[in-house]
Amino acid sequence: MSQSRKKSAAPQKIPQDLLDALLNNPYEGLILVDDQGIIRHMSSANEGIYPFTPQESVGRHIHDVSPKSRMDRTIRTGKAEIGRSMILDDKTRVVARFPLSKDGKVIGAAGKLLFMDPGKMKELYERITHLERRLEKYEDELAQIYRTNYSLDSILGDSPDIIRAKRLAEQAAGADSPVLIMGESGTGKELFAHAIHGLSQRDSGALVKVNCAAIPGELLEAELFGYEEGAFTGARKKGKAGKFELAHGGTIFLDEIGDMPLPMQIKILRVLQEREVERVGANRPKKIDFRLICATNRDLARLMRQGLFRQDLYYRINVMTLKLPPLRDCRDDIFPLFQHFSRILGREKTPPKILPGVKEILEKYSWPGNVRELRNVTERALIVCRDNAVSPADLPDLSQQEVLPQVIEEKASLKALMDQAEKKIIEQALVQASSRAGAARNLGIHRTGLYQKMKKHGIE
Repeated sequence: MSQSRKKSAAPQKIPQDLLDALLNNPYEGLILVDDQGIIRHMSSANEGIYPFTPQESVGRHIHDVSPKSRMDRTIRTGKAEIGRSMILDDKTRVVARFPLSKDGKVIGAAGKLLFMDPGKMKELYERITHLERRLEKYEDELAQIYRTNYSLDSILGDSPDIIRAKRLAEQAAGADSPVLIMGESGTGKELFAHAIHGLSQRDSGALVKVNCAAIPGELLEAELFGYEEGAFTGARKKGKAGKFELAHGGTIFLDEIGDMPLPMQIKILRVLQEREVERVGANRPKKIDFRLICATNRDLARLMRQGLFRQDLYYRINVMTLKLPPLRDCRDDIFPLFQHFSRILGREKTPPKILPGVKEILEKYSWPGNVRELRNVTERALIVCRDNAVSPADLPDLSQQEVLPQVIEEKASLKALMDQAEKKIIEQALVQASSRAGAARNLGIHRTGLYQKMKKHGIE
């Protein structure tokens, strides 16, 4: 008796004929896709709903059959979506999508039509539909804001150092490990971050950028982690999602991480270890899935020795390192870049002529502001040139772009000379940086100090 009970209680394999009957029953519109989004089964109940018959649909990508399908999102996130409205065959349908897993790994997804009559609950149905359309609109807008703007092809240059950096970026994109991009201001760190994200498996997710140097330390936590309603005076009603939450399923790019305050470094380390964030004012953390890319123009190893950057955070983010060369080390790229910027920034339909002497001047200059400074010089030359032809006279006097004044005025006091030098240093830093915050950072002073010195010297 006991053996009989044990036998009947043992797990039984579902007969194949029952599985076939379930999958092909005419009452349930079922679609099965694999982890690449390829349709492996479509039941006969879907006949006439999609542009292809069930037989024609098998083997096609789900987006070829249903362009607005979100089954690829279900595969990526591993989360079910039950009771969603969707327009199919010019009719509003209620659908469900859920992941299919084996041994803890998502191996595909299933989608099916829930043949409900929305007319029985018209008011609720219309409200849900309206809210879902608004949500999709906001998701589309968010995707536009955080879309990838650059690819590796957008990064120009044929110097060995640039080619090596692009090759490393391509290798880094294939992994999901943290990437640290190091280089002077204006060398293209953000372009490389975009390119790595665009080549990665997370390219359909957002690339969320945070400039750690541009956000005051007291606001950085709320900006990165978000906050709940009533967390502090002035907090938004219903709270606000932080940058890490917005990067869920995608990539977060922490630019100028070398300027992050030490207390925040500790909290970032915890997020990287636990893969969860806790909003300001919240009682419980929230799990997130993201890829981290960091960038800095500072020597993190030196900051670490000085006690200004945490050693444990440094080793956590420094898995894959890209060191971008300054423009002065890639002299063969200077003139081709000038030609490229001339074509894309020119106001005329035809590319401007570049007269003799321009190339030599550009290649002799040291370009402390790197590619960003070269772009600014190109734009200025195109504005002042005549007849769509750039001559040496249209360039700023790069040969005289020195920090200290060349001529010491007669009877000038030491204080007057120091004021002259300080003014020239600040003016040059503002030209080389993309912002006042960037200029202050490059000079190693606080923004308030920079503003005071600009006012002192009459710099607009």
